[in-house]
Amino acid sequence: MATQDAQNRTFTHPNVADIDQSDRLVPVNLRQSGATPVEMLVSTRVRKSPFWHLSVEAGAWRATVYNRMYHPRGYVREEDGGTMAEYRSLVHRVTLWDVAVERQIRVRGPDAESFVNFVITRDATKIRPMHGKYCILCDEKGGILNDPVLLRLSKDEFWFSISDSDLLLWLRGVNVHGNWDVEIDEIDVAPLQVQGPLSEDLMVDLLGDQVRDVPYYGMMEAQIGGAPVVISQTGFSGEKGYEVYVRDASENAEKVWYAIRGTGARYGLRVIAPGHHRRIAAGILSWGQDMDHETSPFQVNLAYQVPKEKLADYIGKAALERQRDAIEAGDYPFKLKMVGIKLGGLPVTDYASDFWLVQDGDGNRVGYVTSAWWSPELEVNIALAFVPWGLSRIGSRLRVELPEIYSEHSGQAAEADVCEVPFRPSEHPNVREVRA
Repeated sequence: MATQDAQNRTFTHPNVADIDQSDRLVPVNLRQSGATPVEMLVSTRVRKSPFWHLSVEAGAWRATVYNRMYHPRGYVREEDGGTMAEYRSLVHRVTLWDVAVERQIRVRGPDAESFVNFVITRDATKIRPMHGKYCILCDEKGGILNDPVLLRLSKDEFWFSISDSDLLLWLRGVNVHGNWDVEIDEIDVAPLQVQGPLSEDLMVDLLGDQVRDVPYYGMMEAQIGGAPVVISQTGFSGEKGYEVYVRDASENAEKVWYAIRGTGARYGLRVIAPGHHRRIAAGILSWGQDMDHETSPFQVNLAYQVPKEKLADYIGKAALERQRDAIEAGDYPFKLKMVGIKLGGLPVTDYASDFWLVQDGDGNRVGYVTSAWWSPELEVNIALAFVPWGLSRIGSRLRVELPEIYSEHSGQAAEADVCEVPFRPSEHPNVREVRA
């Protein structure tokens, strides 16, 4: 099919409907099982990144699975300060993260722009070569399938730096009949993140003053340790930072890793896990935790990702426009809305094992917390949570059922208040476009 025909193609489905959350107040894996003393099995079924052995060498002592890859989630042992020690390095100095789990899916070919414009809700035609954007992809019901950073390397080449869902299969499925003249595949490119207030000085030391000219979401080709890389001014922290996309990563991972660590030593660089405490403070979302395919962008403050002015058709457009029309008419079509809350209890200093339940003023369970952590700057626990639309106003009073480890009074839910998000300003000009 010609490019113009592909752009005008309408996505149809025999049972297209808006997201129906009439019976779904909680995520499918809400079961309150608590922490479990289970050892993760490392086997060949789950992939290791080209940085995996380097992360273990740097002290990684625990991991999770993300995008069917092992992902380090802790370097500083609990007895040495744990995640909060990692947090201090992030907000005061500079840190290095292994984020190769953000697998790179390349779309390349004469119809690349048309195809990408059809699968994302934002306008791909406005993304210039060597620039990127945070974007979302939705299904035909308007549910969020993934929220990657989209990098445009050239006129006919895009990279999707994906969050935790297998976007490769979705993109290939959309083009299963070959309506667009594009190649869609995962490439041997693995990203690292360099995040923190000293990140710019470190990158200048590595690459020269031209790094200072890279704008927010801008990109540049470079070499680190003699290996080719793509640099973007992006990140998942809310702090100033960069992502380093290592080309031919299976061969070049060690060159880039050791070069960054070697130069970074003079800046006090520490290898850490992604700083979820800081991204929560900045209001940055995590797919699979704060949203999924049953979540509409209008529920999670991502309405700006659905621009009215985009005239071209895209997957989910009809459903999203119906949702927008209902909201503008004062008829909110979902039971739950994401809000920020400040809550009591003892300091939350590690990942939650469960989605904690939220109560209204009468003690009824009405929602759940998706992400929570202690904020040293605000001296309070902060969280993102889904609550009924009627309780989403700033100042609404709630209660949160905390696990015993964080509960000040056993069996008693902690007081909580709905507050503004972000909790702390981001160092970026527009926190909404930081990786979520």
